[in-house]
Amino acid sequence: MDQFSAHLDRGWELVQRGDTRGAEASARRALELDPNSPEAHNLLGFVAAMEGEGEEAIEAYRQAIALDDTYLEAMLNAAEVYIHPMGEYDQAIDMCDQALELAEVDEEVIDALLLKFDALLGKGDLDEASRVVARIPESPYDNPNHTFLVGRANYEVGQVDKAAALIEEAVKKDLRHAEAHYYLGLIRDERGDMRGATQAFLRSRELDVELGMPPWAPSREGMAQIAQRAIGVLNPVLRRYVEEAEVYVSDVPGMELVAEGVDPRALVLLDGIASEERERGHRGPVDNRPCARVFVYALNVARLAGNVDGIEREITLALEREITATFLEAEQAERSEKELN
Repeated sequence: MDQFSAHLDRGWELVQRGDTRGAEASARRALELDPNSPEAHNLLGFVAAMEGEGEEAIEAYRQAIALDDTYLEAMLNAAEVYIHPMGEYDQAIDMCDQALELAEVDEEVIDALLLKFDALLGKGDLDEASRVVARIPESPYDNPNHTFLVGRANYEVGQVDKAAALIEEAVKKDLRHAEAHYYLGLIRDERGDMRGATQAFLRSRELDVELGMPPWAPSREGMAQIAQRAIGVLNPVLRRYVEEAEVYVSDVPGMELVAEGVDPRALVLLDGIASEERERGHRGPVDNRPCARVFVYALNVARLAGNVDGIEREITLALEREITATFLEAEQAERSEKELN
């Protein structure tokens, strides 16, 4: 094996171990030997994506494609970054369409269609996303992860029965597939199997914790500071419910909360909420705060954010959803009930 190939192989080996610094060093050594290697630029892009550096990843992938305009792998890698964390869905769709023109085997077609589906779902174009799912070749799939991904796609477009068969098969093929267990929980919950759903959600939670935080994620203290900033930028109408709350950071919701029905991939949880029953016994909540505590689940936030820059936005959006559902919608329902009476 020549020195160039050795650096590339070493880089991908370090990627598998999660050693992004070592993998980047190997990629740069390969580029020193061959600056026009699309494979080395592709590796550099993959490492940048792992570190949450979306712009750098795209730059490297585009360089790889410029050097080889038939480099399907780099196109698919770029599409994935455009989807998450960048949210540039039209760019992702364009990359997928280029890849589909080059795809020669089912596995390549499936990869491109699944990414195009994700981009369309991100855009909110459910009709076109459904049409893309219909184009995916039928199972069985040589790649075990395709079994899960096609199942997930079918679930997202409402094909629950078809999704269930594929998700269950995916779990059997890989007992440590956290995503498959999570979607199995969603399907069981939708079908009314609460005990089975809880078991699947708890297993998904356990596997998520084992996987751990991405290498770019801030410390818990850093996450708490970002959460405080997120509270500070809320609309005043919403902020008043949580501005005096204490902020706590944990990786994921506790297993006892999941057993009680909390989504194991929840981003935030409002706690110590003043209820009507408490107000009957007190002149307001004991500490006079509508919400006493805000729990932020760092692992779930980081997964959704994709990089450090996206964390505050995801926490802000999650707080807006939770405050609206917990306080504003409840107050509106209470006013409507009083008006009817």
